[in-house]
Amino acid sequence: MKRVKEWFLTFPSFGWLFFFFFIPACIVYAFAFKRADVTGTTLPGWSLDSIKTLFEKQSLILAWRTIWLCGITTLVSVCIAIPMSLHMALSPPSRQQKLLLAIMIPLWSSFIVRIFAWKIVLHPEGFIKGILLYFGLIEKSTPLLYNDLAILIVMVYSYFPFAILPLYSAASKFDFHLFEAAMDLGATWRRTFFTVYLPVMFPAILTASLMVLIPAAGAYVIPEVVGGSGSEMLGNTIARRVLLDRNLPEASALSLLLSLLIFIPAILISRCRSSQIEGYR
Repeated sequence: MKRVKEWFLTFPSFGWLFFFFFIPACIVYAFAFKRADVTGTTLPGWSLDSIKTLFEKQSLILAWRTIWLCGITTLVSVCIAIPMSLHMALSPPSRQQKLLLAIMIPLWSSFIVRIFAWKIVLHPEGFIKGILLYFGLIEKSTPLLYNDLAILIVMVYSYFPFAILPLYSAASKFDFHLFEAAMDLGATWRRTFFTVYLPVMFPAILTASLMVLIPAAGAYVIPEVVGGSGSEMLGNTIARRVLLDRNLPEASALSLLLSLLIFIPAILISRCRSSQIEGYR
């Protein structure tokens, strides 16, 4: 009877995912095994031509650029979110609410507006470049826009809140008496942080990494707006294949590749998190 109740409660969620995620994804992946003519019309029959394009040099470079950009974004976001979430958890309740509100407010504005705001900030005549030039940190010819660095900065800014929310939730439940006990036994604050706090927070760190990795891997607006011609990622390349080239089979093949780049780390992180939680039990 308990099993029946569990299935009854989870059926709406599974049904939603099955009809609006699993079936459309299968249709997209099926198009990866079709052919298209020069006009973009999908031809009858099956072919591996689009799949073979994934092993071409340009596709491999595109996949590698996507991997390292979303990987660096995830690493930087989590490294910033860990000490900030700790500071928020140690702050008085009234200040915690203000800090959390300060993190959430940018998410209430339009995503496109925020990206174009960064385009203005990183403009060759923007104030950031003026400040860096004033202190002699860069040269006048150094570009801050239309390169991988600009993409990385905007992606970290855009997806950083997704890292701090799970970390703050876990940090607020942490027993900080463990800090006092470790320091009473002679441990320094730094050693306590790395040997007591971080191991307990490891499942939350994995969750935060996953929350940043998934949207970062599929980013297409950010590379399109602040990235240059040589800074394409899989997301905006797929959009270009669909909207401009009208090549659905090749776009589907790239979507299949992007799904693998997301699902494989997601499965590994989920398994690692589950084993870590079981270890604590």
